Amino acid sequence: MPDGLPTATVILKPRRARPFFGRHPWVLESAVDRVEGTPATGEVVDLLTHDGMFIARGLWNSHSRIRVRLYGFDAAVPLDDTLWQTRLTAAVMLRRSLGLDDPTAACRLVNSEGDNLSGLIVDRYCDYLAVQVTALAVEPRLEFICDCLAELVPTRGVLLRGAERGLAKLEGLHLPDRVLRGQEPGGPVFVKDHALTFGVDLTEGQKTGFYLDQRDNRQAAARYARGRRVLDMFCYSGGFALACGISGGAHSVLAVDSSAKATALARANAELNGATTIEVETADAFEKLDSLAAAGERFGMVVLDPPKFARSRATVEDALRAYHRINRLACGLLEPGGILVTCTCSGSVTREDFLQMLSGVAQRSGRSIQLLEVRGAAPDHPVSVSCLEGEYLTCVIARVA
Repeated sequence: MPDGLPTATVILKPRRARPFFGRHPWVLESAVDRVEGTPATGEVVDLLTHDGMFIARGLWNSHSRIRVRLYGFDAAVPLDDTLWQTRLTAAVMLRRSLGLDDPTAACRLVNSEGDNLSGLIVDRYCDYLAVQVTALAVEPRLEFICDCLAELVPTRGVLLRGAERGLAKLEGLHLPDRVLRGQEPGGPVFVKDHALTFGVDLTEGQKTGFYLDQRDNRQAAARYARGRRVLDMFCYSGGFALACGISGGAHSVLAVDSSAKATALARANAELNGATTIEVETADAFEKLDSLAAAGERFGMVVLDPPKFARSRATVEDALRAYHRINRLACGLLEPGGILVTCTCSGSVTREDFLQMLSGVAQRSGRSIQLLEVRGAAPDHPVSVSCLEGEYLTCVIARVA
């Protein structure tokens, strides 16, 4: 509603209020006892304990298992335009304070729960913005959000990128990719990433076009690459490959991805940066790892940055088996003392899960794995301590003896 005041009240079941007093933003259907009123999706509701105590204010979604997303914990503060504008401004100011407002580069401006804006992601690529909505209740506010962003960040265009198919279905989202403001780029947008330049496909690329969350992890990996023969699996547009091959001074890099579009972009990025030691190949990752092992190939570094293997906790065991397999194959390709850079972007797979998986790899392979660095996403992807589910990325750099 324009005034940001509640149209209904959501009453919790007994003994279900504690997470929300701790400011967790997701109220699941299973925690709701009843609703007093008939809120439409996107309307403001108040969340109360079973005995009537105010807890928080949020947005209702009858389609989602997350029935209410909470945005305010003060009964005197409406969820109006002022609140959204204040939150968006704070998010952008944080990135500026981190020195990530370079107009020739790229960064995440809004990171959903990490910026107290559950369901909204905004990435900046030079003078274009890519917006991703992951909560149906945010959709009616898109126009106002675009107005605020236009005041904060000069842009030539704002593009809407659809949420992951499974998430969109669960949330009841039907938002096709489209231009929200300005114009669509006529081709790749070229962004600086440390000392490198990347062409980013904002209309069809993965995520919103580039893996911004791995920015600092690519440079960390590059510090171990000098003089080594590097294998970069699931290379996408060549982020790790270029960092290791150019910034890191690797002897050579073989970059592999199953997507022909991705490998075409990786080749173009290698040429753009004058890389002469990087070879790019289109192949299935598991088949390529098997064929390299069969051929007796050895590498000084292997990078594994696969897509999300687990979409929910129900698929975690299958995901961990897949992670075990590719990491065991990678260890088999590493020369003694080689470096393994291995990642998971599956939020349902915890850091402890992932490290335990690596322990199993060490046991089954008979190789000693020494942790050198355990890293997360770049700082423009902040995580709220009230919603640790936002910490989805783990990047391990290890020595395999």
